[in-house]
Amino acid sequence: MQEAQATPPPNKPKSSDEKFVDTVIAHCLKDKGLAARLRRADNPAMEYQSWELLGSLSYLGIDLEVDYKRIPYVTVASAIAKAKAERNGTLSLGRAIAACYEDGRDSAQAKTRLRRLLASSELAEVCRLLRPVLTLIDSKVGQPVDYIRLLRQLRFFGHRTKTQWAQEFYGQSVPVDKQEAAT
Repeated sequence: MQEAQATPPPNKPKSSDEKFVDTVIAHCLKDKGLAARLRRADNPAMEYQSWELLGSLSYLGIDLEVDYKRIPYVTVASAIAKAKAERNGTLSLGRAIAACYEDGRDSAQAKTRLRRLLASSELAEVCRLLRPVLTLIDSKVGQPVDYIRLLRQLRFFGHRTKTQWAQEFYGQSVPVDKQEAAT
């Protein structure tokens, strides 16, 4: 079962995370060269290829020299470009991992992938581990991930994010008010 994506009321301004995801999707749809550069930015040695876009989005105020501020945006932008997403999805990361396998949350492989993410204590490590997971999700599930939620979780990565991923995977829905408090 999918979680419904909370859409803001028409008069409520979009958050910077929503603006970022919408901007990346729009840029990837109209500029194939940029989309290709963002796909290559998935590799840490080629990450600099995303800096043109990140630097141009002044409303974000991303300091490209500070890893913990830059890496979540690079990870999500690269995932959007690789998935050729046309819109933000509604699928949470935990549910998406389970959906990749026939046995769902009972799959040993799915549990192993989740445990590896949950064992990560560093943002750079979890983003490195997420790259192949997001590629797997794109190839197996055929439904876009909620990139806005994922970006928020990565920007504020910590124990709460990991518990959300575990709850999503094992089937406990995270109440909307708790989701918003965590982001």
